[in-house]
Amino acid sequence: MTESMHQAGADSELREAIYKYAAERMAMDPVPLDLPRSRSELETHAGITISEAGIGGQKALSIFEEVLAPATISTDHPNFLSFIPAAPTEAATLFDLVVSASSIYGGSWTEGAGAVFAENQVLEFLAREAGLPKGAGGVFVQGGTLGNLSALVVARDVAEAKHGRQHWAIICSSEAHSSVKSVGKVMGVTVISADASQTGSLTGDAAESAIQEAKNQGLIPFALVGTSGTTNFGIIDKLDELANVAAANDLWFHVDGAYGLAGVLVEELKPLYLGLERADSFIVDPHKWLFAPFDACALVYRDPDLARQTHTQHGEYLETLNKNHDWNPSDFAFNLTRRVRGLPLWFSLATYGVAAYRSAIKSNVDLAKKIGAEISTRPNLKLVRNPQLSVVVFERVGWDANDYEDWSKKLLESQFAFVVPSSHLGKPNTRFAIVNPTTRYQDLVAILDTMD
Repeated sequence: MTESMHQAGADSELREAIYKYAAERMAMDPVPLDLPRSRSELETHAGITISEAGIGGQKALSIFEEVLAPATISTDHPNFLSFIPAAPTEAATLFDLVVSASSIYGGSWTEGAGAVFAENQVLEFLAREAGLPKGAGGVFVQGGTLGNLSALVVARDVAEAKHGRQHWAIICSSEAHSSVKSVGKVMGVTVISADASQTGSLTGDAAESAIQEAKNQGLIPFALVGTSGTTNFGIIDKLDELANVAAANDLWFHVDGAYGLAGVLVEELKPLYLGLERADSFIVDPHKWLFAPFDACALVYRDPDLARQTHTQHGEYLETLNKNHDWNPSDFAFNLTRRVRGLPLWFSLATYGVAAYRSAIKSNVDLAKKIGAEISTRPNLKLVRNPQLSVVVFERVGWDANDYEDWSKKLLESQFAFVVPSSHLGKPNTRFAIVNPTTRYQDLVAILDTMD
């Protein structure tokens, strides 16, 4: 570190300015929705920020505050209802600052024991809620795509240990997340999509048909992926039926719960998750519906030792860590260097208690059902499916894709809400993805009113 960089890091005025900005941003109620700007606009207003001499921290912060931040949509705005939003708690956001300031290496127990211990308490809590036995555990990775990949590579290795190398196939729902197909592409295996039927929930019979289809193509299935909360509709597969199929066909049963598995925390919803307790692995993204900052995916294995056999990296400088048989997070996924991204969730759970999480998730589900009922009363609107969790998909009767695009653009420009078009089976629609406890029913009704 050069003397000038050291001095910049020790600039108390800059530190105070950054603390002030963070505090003011967190105190906003609501935060500004904001909207994207074109590259030419940003080039004009931000100018050249990277130079040999540097522009100084105060100037860089000013550019971020006045130009760059307003050109990003705030996913924690209560009316950000597109994709799957994020709504981190204040405690989680504050502790994310602590994690960054603490410079903890989260890849090994030797270097990050205290932080890894706290992360593991969260993973063990999630495993218990899912019904997995004592000893289940894993790691927090960057996101659901990496979590699915890491788990399914373990599944493939387990299958190859039994049967040798084969022309492998993964079985999943036709409404599974796009990451499953990406995983297949990266792994060089075929993904066979089973028909999720009109309800959007994959059944055991459909999975059996897909397994037979794979075999007819000369492929050997090694994993069955169930979804607990599809991204587009928030629908849960028939997990108990899928667990039966996986057991009968000696398949690894992986549950992608990136968005919707958090619903298992709600007592009234637990029957929907019957079969989850039989999973060999599952993922859930705290940055979606567990009120944590980006980027965090909890990856949990029934038998973590199987993951350790697949993912432990070896090198002369690493063997000092490997020989201790400690719980090294880098042993359970495709990662070596990692931040302790599970700590903000740990701090938030420890601060507010699990009951507050159960209540917040339930409030989102109740709101989704309430606005779904309102949609059903309006002759110009039509529910595509009744909401099961907190995603509400509906159509504006008579609109085509261009109508949805124009409406969505005007809604964002008004700075009231961000609701993008979607589609199902080639037909355009739109959706409310409700994961923010501060989203209000009256605002959702006001959004519907703009569709008259």
